[in-house]
This record gives sequence, C-alpha cells and structure tokens, in this order.
Amino acid sequence: MAGAIASRMSFSSLKRKQPKTFTVRIITMDAEMEFNCEVKWKGKDLFDLVCRTLGLRETWFFGLQYTIKDTVAWLKMDKKVLDHDVPTEEPVTFHFLAKFYPENAEEELVQEITQHLFFLQVKKQILDEKIYCPPEASVLLASYAVQAKYGDYDPTVHQRGFLAQEELLPKRVINLYQMTPEMWEERITAWYAEHRGRARDEAEMEYLKIAQDLEMYGVNYFAIRNKKGTELLLGVDALGLHIYDPENRLTPKISFPWNEIRNISYSDKEFTIKPLDKKIDVFKFNSSKLRVNKLILQLCIGNHDLFMRRRKADSLEVQQMKAQAREEKARKQMERQRLAREKQMREEAERTRDELERRLLQLKEEATMANEALMRSEETADLLAEKAQITEEEAKLLAQKAAEAEQEMQRIKATAIRTEEEKRLMEQKVLEAEMLALKMAEESERRAKEADQLKQDLQEARESERRAKQKLLEITSKSSYTPMNSGMTALPADLPSFNLISESLSFDFKDTDMKRLSMEIEKEKVEYMEKSKHLQEQLNELKTEIEALKLKERETALDILHNENADRGNSKHNTIKKPQAQGRRPICI
Repeated sequence: MAGAIASRMSFSSLKRKQPKTFTVRIITMDAEMEFNCEVKWKGKDLFDLVCRTLGLRETWFFGLQYTIKDTVAWLKMDKKVLDHDVPTEEPVTFHFLAKFYPENAEEELVQEITQHLFFLQVKKQILDEKIYCPPEASVLLASYAVQAKYGDYDPTVHQRGFLAQEELLPKRVINLYQMTPEMWEERITAWYAEHRGRARDEAEMEYLKIAQDLEMYGVNYFAIRNKKGTELLLGVDALGLHIYDPENRLTPKISFPWNEIRNISYSDKEFTIKPLDKKIDVFKFNSSKLRVNKLILQLCIGNHDLFMRRRKADSLEVQQMKAQAREEKARKQMERQRLAREKQMREEAERTRDELERRLLQLKEEATMANEALMRSEETADLLAEKAQITEEEAKLLAQKAAEAEQEMQRIKATAIRTEEEKRLMEQKVLEAEMLALKMAEESERRAKEADQLKQDLQEARESERRAKQKLLEITSKSSYTPMNSGMTALPADLPSFNLISESLSFDFKDTDMKRLSMEIEKEKVEYMEKSKHLQEQLNELKTEIEALKLKERETALDILHNENADRGNSKHNTIKKPQAQGRRPICI
C-alpha cells in the first residue's frame, strides 16, 4: 500500500515537472514550419530555434513579425512569447521577415540563405507595389528572377509561353501599356538570354543590387503630425529618418542621416529628433498610437546600431563568415568551371558521335546504292545472256535453212527440163534460189557477228558485276570497322567520367590562389562598371521603345513623381545630403 502511494506521488511529481508546450507556426518567404515551444520560452529562444533550423547566421537583419489590431509588431527577444499580444488559439503564427535592410547588399549579405530570403521579400514587395519600380527596371528585375528560377536560357526548352503562369511584373506596369503578355514575355526573355552563366545566387544578388537603388526600398512609413497639426509621413531606413508629404513617398522633404542625429526620444505620443548640430532646431512630431511609437523607436534603435556597426571593423564572427563565403564562392566558381569543361567535352563528344552516325548512315546509303547497282548489273547480264542464246539459235536455224536451199538447188539442177520454157523457168528459179541462198548466207553471217558481240557484252557485264561486288565488299568492310575506329579516336580514354556520385572534391586554397582570386575580383569590378553603363543604355532603349505604347491617362501619382525626379536628376542617394546643402538653417516643415 505504501509502495503504491509512493509510486503515485512519484508519477504526479514527474507529471508536474514536464514543461507545458504550445504550437507555433513560422511562415518564411518560401516555407512553413511548426515547432512545439515551452510556455516559459522568451522571444530569443524561439527566434534562435528558427535561425538554427534555417541555417542562418546573419540574424541581426531578421525578426518574427505578427499583427495585432491591424498594426504590425515584432516579437521582443527579452520577453516571453505568450506575454505578447498574440492570438491565443494554436498554432500561434509568426512571419519570419527581414526587419532591417542593408545599405549595400553585395557587401553586407554574406550567406546565400540571407541573400535568398531578402530576394524573395523584396521581389514580393515590388510585385505588391509596396516598393515603386519604374517599368523598364521592372522588366530587367523580372529577367533576373527568371534566371534565378530557370537557370540558363535554352531556346529548345524555354519556348514561347513558358512564362505565361509566372507573376513577374507589377499590375500597375502591365496596365500602363498597350502590350500583350506575349510582348512583355518577349522583352523579358531578350534580357534573360543575356544572363547566361549566372548561378541562382548571382542572379538574386544582381536583383538586389538594382532594387536597393529604388526610392522606397527598405523604408518603413508611419503617419505622423508636426507641431502645427500638418499630416506627414515618417520614413525609417538604413540611412536615417526622412519626412515625406503623404502624397509623395518617393522624395523626402527633409532627411536626417543617422550620423547627424544626436538623440531621439518620445514622451507619450510626441517624438523629438535632436540634430547633432545644436544650431539646428529640434524636430517634433506626434504619432497616432503608443504601439506605433514603440515600433518606430525599435526601428530607429536597430537601424542606428547597424549604421554604426557598418562603420567599424567587422567582428570576428563576420570576418569568419566572409572568409568562408569567399572560399565557398571560389569553390563554386571552380566547380562551375569544371562542369563547364565537362559540358563542353560532352557536347564535343556528342557532336563527334552525331558526325559518326551521319557518316555511318551515309556509308549504309552508299552500300545500298551499290547493292542495287549490282542487282541491276546481274539482271542486265542475265538479259544479255538470254538474248545471245536466242541469237545463236536463230543463226543455227538460218544455217539449216541455207543448207536446205542448197539441197533444193542441187535437186533442181539434177532434174532435166526438156522443154525450153521449162528450162527458162528452171534457170529463173535457180537464179532466185541462188539469190535467196546468198541472202541467207549474209543473214547467217550477220547473226553470227551479233552473237559474238552479245557474248562480248555478256563478258563485260560479268566483269562489271565482279567490280560491283568488289566495291560492295570494300564499303561493307568500311562500315564495319571505320566508325568504331573513329569513335575510339574521338572519345579518348582519359575523358572524365560523368558519374558525379563517386567523385570526391578537395580544394587547397593557397596564397597564390587567393591572389589570383583578388585579381579576378578587381577585373570583375571593372567589368561591372562597363556592364552598368551598358545596362543603363539598355534601360533607356527599352523605355524609349515602350514609351509609344504608354497610356498616359493610366499613370499613377508615383509614376508622375518618378518621371519628374528623373528629369531633375534627383535620386535616393543625393536626397540624403540635403540637410548638409542647406547649411545651418532651421528646419521648417
């Protein structure tokens, strides 16, 4: 009895010790995952679990986002998951998204998984028109997205209509022009064909390098009011804080770079931006909700920290990641070169095989033709032999008739005709018999000559038949042995095996290899500058080409603003320098 009570107590204590869990669903840009989380877990515990599952080390760009009362919020790392205002029903859903954006994607995004997640997020924002993108740039970005998904362009595989089901352009761009889907596909494919040789990660990085120059890239917008009650927009991004007119999200009225801001604070609903230069007036504004205030402050702190971090030496972890990334890039480049060589050798071998097969087919056709000629020669020889035999029989028959005529003449001569008339008639008959015998003799001689000629023709036909048989024998011997020898010549014994499973790779990166890689990187930079110039020329050509098909009445306010900025030469990067150009004047918005 005591043992049973003790066992029940032990079981109940074990039951109490088991941690309670709840289900969490994590939605990334290309997948969904579910985890069982302990009730006591903080935001950092869940976030670290997701990052480990994805194999992501550049965690400082990302966060777990959820929506509460139509307001976006981010999971706090130092607060329990269930202490947030998240829905109580399971599974509790979070979106794993980029919270902060890099200034220069190529320099800052090291891991391939980081680049891929940014690529998917930015592409969705452009297609959803959360980031404004000009039409000509939309076509170029679409071509890089196609390269990332389908690999190198192959006209035999990627035929007309292969992009019919793909969402590649914003609906605003499609509606702005009198162009059919086939016309858009033709222009996208023309650029897609030029990206040959780029791997998926390279195509995605080219996409980000173009997208990061768009005015609305990486900007979080919030509705605010200034001290006068004027409605404005606050933009927070990697470069600083920007104040916009609500009708113009492209060009800020004023910008505060992070390195010119001394302090940002808020009390209740009022925010205060204090410039580093004390002679410049502070800027104050109000937002609508306390929750929004907290989000603005979070984004300001995080973006400022990353801004300062970029201007310091890389940490040991980042240096290690960049070194690994360089080695991985070099390894992939060598692997691609090896595969390219193997592909070239395989194509050459296939071309040689096709040539041998074509030659073999040609030899077979020649052998067939020679065989047919031989059969015709045999048939001709048979006909000539038959004709010669018939001529010989005719000659024998004529000779027999000539002998009978001679006998008849002798018989007539032996018969005496008593009367003169009979004698005259007999002489006439003898004369006719002699002429007939002469003709018979001539005909017999002619037939004998013809028989001799036919025998000679038969001999020549048989000689032709012998030569045809000899040629057929030569062609047959060539078709049996020549292609095999050619094949052995065209495919050397040291051709590398295409069995990638059994092959092992090892790389030893020496100083000479790294110096060579550095030289190649410098060369790539020069080529990139030339390509950028060429790219701008292509964009201008496309813009001019489709301008005639534009429906002016369908232009949006952002289209008009973008065109005005382009005409004035305003860009995202020179707008940030406006406060410096304005000197020390007070800020009035």
